[in-house]
Amino acid sequence: MGDRGSVRATTEADHEAFVRAALPAFGTSYDDTPRAQQWWHALEMDRGLVIEDDGRVVATTGAYTFDLTVPGLRQVPVAGVTCVSVLPTHRRRGLFTALMRRQLQDLRDRGEAVAVLLASEATIYRRCGYGPATTAQTWTVEVARGAFLEPVPDDGRLELSDRRDAGSVMAEVYTAWARGRQGALGRPARLWEVGAGMPPVSTEHRFVIVHRDADGVPDGYASYAIHDDRAGGNGRTLLVDEVVAPEERVRAVLARYCLDHDLVDTVRFARVAVDDPLRWRLADVRAAQTARSTDWLWVRLLDVPAALAARGYTGSGSLVLQVEDPFCPDLSGTFALDVEDGEAKCARVEDAAPDLRLDVADLGSAYLGGVPFTGLVLGGRVTECTPGAAALADRLCTTSTAPLCLHWF
Repeated sequence: MGDRGSVRATTEADHEAFVRAALPAFGTSYDDTPRAQQWWHALEMDRGLVIEDDGRVVATTGAYTFDLTVPGLRQVPVAGVTCVSVLPTHRRRGLFTALMRRQLQDLRDRGEAVAVLLASEATIYRRCGYGPATTAQTWTVEVARGAFLEPVPDDGRLELSDRRDAGSVMAEVYTAWARGRQGALGRPARLWEVGAGMPPVSTEHRFVIVHRDADGVPDGYASYAIHDDRAGGNGRTLLVDEVVAPEERVRAVLARYCLDHDLVDTVRFARVAVDDPLRWRLADVRAAQTARSTDWLWVRLLDVPAALAARGYTGSGSLVLQVEDPFCPDLSGTFALDVEDGEAKCARVEDAAPDLRLDVADLGSAYLGGVPFTGLVLGGRVTECTPGAAALADRLCTTSTAPLCLHWF
């Protein structure tokens, strides 16, 4: 293989070759029709990396520029790693490792303290320092069992639209929601404009029910399609891509609309938080069945002091963390985290006894507040050097609601 392991940055001229190389690794063939190309139009080719073999691209990785809402409802710029691929003909040659090392260095050079990704496999990214930080569930509710315990008051109104006409409204509502939910990624306008993503970001047909408040201002939406499987004996299912509203009451109104839809037997809600209150609105709490539960957003800290200082905390307290980073050894170190009234300072320290010893991947898992340190200790991933340190870390870091990421990239 020519220039084995030599990684180079991409430009717009590499766009088609990049896509053609990335797709086969995921079992997909290249399609040059406009609809198939929507997703690829938004790639940031100034952030891509490739490895070539005799002039042909055989391995890829890229990144999007996102804002991530962290605890304290602050937005942190992050790199959204995407299109990590190696052609099946070139596996087990170290190309993945070479790409990921170079990418992490490039992100550090850009001054980005945090990177995120969605993992196609659960076992390969920990060694690069990423840890699963959010969970997404899929719930199914039989409409016959979908009654609420109490009605939801509402002085607004519902408006039926579709993806084509409601795109700008969805973008506006989503932005407001994302700023108020830790774990949420912002969706740059370009993604909505070119339809780069899964529904409802893509321009694939979807019904969109928009909620407007008493003044007519849009403050929530649900995107859905209806699947008819009566021939297979499963009836008709209303498939909800996402229900988005900054106010929980409005989310409940939109969920009620879905559950009240005529000629539907089952409603399937995708990417639901583990603590979604919809279950507690149902008169029959067993009606919401978990069809799937999976890790979603993975987090990687590239600058531990900057990342820890960027998020908010609860109360006050101090911890010394010994962080091991096998993939980027120079990032390993001992760090003093000092929190006062929710505001943190963090700095590298020498010769300080650690309260907790952990891998950078596990710190990434706990970063958004959804994974407790006590659970990581009990699971054998984190070592508690000072009795009570994990409980203190949980009191400082854990959030009252689970982090949730709806975005797919």
